[in-house]
Amino acid sequence: MSIFTVNHLCREVLRDHAFRAAMKADPAKALAPLDLTDEERRLLTAGDVGQLYRMGANGFLMNYLARFEVCGLNAETYNQRMRAVKVNEVGEPVA
Repeated sequence: MSIFTVNHLCREVLRDHAFRAAMKADPAKALAPLDLTDEERRLLTAGDVGQLYRMGANGFLMNYLARFEVCGLNAETYNQRMRAVKVNEVGEPVA
């Protein structure tokens, strides 16, 4: 699983202005050279942060996607999708 790459690219959206612009313009093209699974690419381009979180992506880092309105996300959609994730008593996602 390449969830590390998902976490890293979320951090790069914050730090790398050129990458952020590329993600805003054409996420599929910006993601093409990265070591991601097909499912991760699909979930990222769809802005499905809930499923990415279930797969182990970091919720704090994914918030950068919403902060900079990448992959069709904004604060409202990010919060809706993350709140839909069921978690156990220690905050870990459950099925």
